[in-house]
Amino acid sequence: MRIRYKKWARPELEASKFYIDNPEELKGKWKEKFKNKNNPIHLELGCGKGQFISNLAVKHQDINYIAIDLVDAMLGLAKRNVEQVYKENNLEPTNIYLTRFDIERILLILDKKDEIERIYINFCNPWPKGKHRKKRLTHTRQLEKYKEFLKPNAEIYFKTDDDDLFNSSLGYFDETGFEIVKKTYDLHSENIFEENIETEHEKMFSEQGIKIKALIARLK
Repeated sequence: MRIRYKKWARPELEASKFYIDNPEELKGKWKEKFKNKNNPIHLELGCGKGQFISNLAVKHQDINYIAIDLVDAMLGLAKRNVEQVYKENNLEPTNIYLTRFDIERILLILDKKDEIERIYINFCNPWPKGKHRKKRLTHTRQLEKYKEFLKPNAEIYFKTDDDDLFNSSLGYFDETGFEIVKKTYDLHSENIFEENIETEHEKMFSEQGIKIKALIARLK
């Protein structure tokens, strides 16, 4: 999703207590960064405006969350969404951190010591052209990287509107040693998640009559 430059985003992020500007410094140390270091850590790759992660994190105070995106404007909106949702629930955002980083280089900020238990990938860029497919967040090249910091039996929750991306991803997960424990080609008719927090894209595509594909993959 393209978004206009927002001059307020960078100053607000730098002033935020739950934004990390130098995530490389926390590689292997994310557990200690959170107020409750005994909580499991879940990760969202490409958090966009933060609608999903803010509503998820506020409901699960016993889980710590890291949300990554590459665009300051997106992260600025995510920061505001987190603040609003937590304020509505009379809570402080102590179990969530936002950070700006290139997901292709994710091994610079996470390793086995971080023990990530779950990854969320929601409506990522499908990169339909053959020469660009290695950029997919579910491509085998990326999945092999995630395995470097995931705990045994960790899970990836994936949602998309794109048929080709979904079908190709089934192969990517199989090739890299993940087991597909649940999948659906119509999430809103067959909810495979314990809870489904609808994203902005999800709502938009559903209103257009596009069925949402989803899966849960577990690291063997």
